[in-house]
Amino acid sequence: MQFTDFEKKIGYPFKDTSFLEAAFTHRSYLNENRSLGKEHNERLEFLGDAVLELAVTEFLFAKYPKEPEGILTSYRAALVNTVSISEAATKLGMNDFMLLSRGEARDTGRARAVILANAFEAVIGALYLDGGYEPAKKFIEEQLFYKVEEVVAKKLWQDPKSRFQEMAQEKHGATPAYELVSQTGPDHDKRFVSAVSINGTRVAQGEGRSKQEAEVSAAERGLQVKGW
Repeated sequence: MQFTDFEKKIGYPFKDTSFLEAAFTHRSYLNENRSLGKEHNERLEFLGDAVLELAVTEFLFAKYPKEPEGILTSYRAALVNTVSISEAATKLGMNDFMLLSRGEARDTGRARAVILANAFEAVIGALYLDGGYEPAKKFIEEQLFYKVEEVVAKKLWQDPKSRFQEMAQEKHGATPAYELVSQTGPDHDKRFVSAVSINGTRVAQGEGRSKQEAEVSAAERGLQVKGW
């Protein structure tokens, strides 16, 4: 696959395009193409994650000189979580360049969001290896820093359950209630589905590997449904 179009999108021509190819290569692709002898993106993701955290920390430290460490940590978490960076990856059209197995290529939803988020971090790692900290920082700045105003204004730095509760109390004068809808699968791979309601009316439901994760997912969907 040619990555020239992606290089143009981010305004950075790689000196060694093997870094960029590795960033877009999912482990599943190599499982189906073992003869290629190439590298998947997990090591680059590991590196990119550290560079991402440093760049965002520098930015927030300078932008909010009076905010305490705890608030800055929450802001950072909201900027670099899976949803945020997978949205940035989607906006860049990274999905079109992913090298995936046939099975992974058919998958959508949260699984694809995680794959894209990991690839986004891997691209940061690739930029760092190819050109150093500055091009990696520039990429992060262009793709993520603009989001901080919305994060702060809409209190997206709060966890979804806290945010949903605050909005439910503000808009409806009620505290949301969660209920377990179902649980399936063996003990080592349970799947839980929980629903969130306001004043007895179900708003949304979510799925997770634990009751807490399912409730957080339900709150996230509830915020979307309500437009909060």
